[in-house]
Amino acid sequence: MAVNGKRKGRDAEEELVRKIREQGFPKVRRSQQYCGKSGESADLVGLPNIHIECKRVEKLNIFEAIKQALRDVMTSGTNKLACVFHRKNKERWLVTMTLEDWFELYRLSDLSDVDELDEVGE
Repeated sequence: MAVNGKRKGRDAEEELVRKIREQGFPKVRRSQQYCGKSGESADLVGLPNIHIECKRVEKLNIFEAIKQALRDVMTSGTNKLACVFHRKNKERWLVTMTLEDWFELYRLSDLSDVDELDEVGE
């Protein structure tokens, strides 16, 4: 990877760390921030149960990025949810994950409380 590409990747990771910390997760940091690779294959660490791949490119192959995240989770032997946090220049950050992982999060949230659901037509 070219020096500019590495710098852009580092800058994207640092930007995403700031965004996540603003949401109330102060322990998030770059995995390579201290003394090189820490043994963690995620780009960012400190968000419990989430494996974060950070991508800031104009043309992202999201399927390859998800495959990478899933492969890394499998290799690590953890049950973390594989997520790709990504954005293009001048765009908002997005998070992509598998449908199964999304439903796991949804079931654990208050949003899935069936007593609170608004039925169409009611």
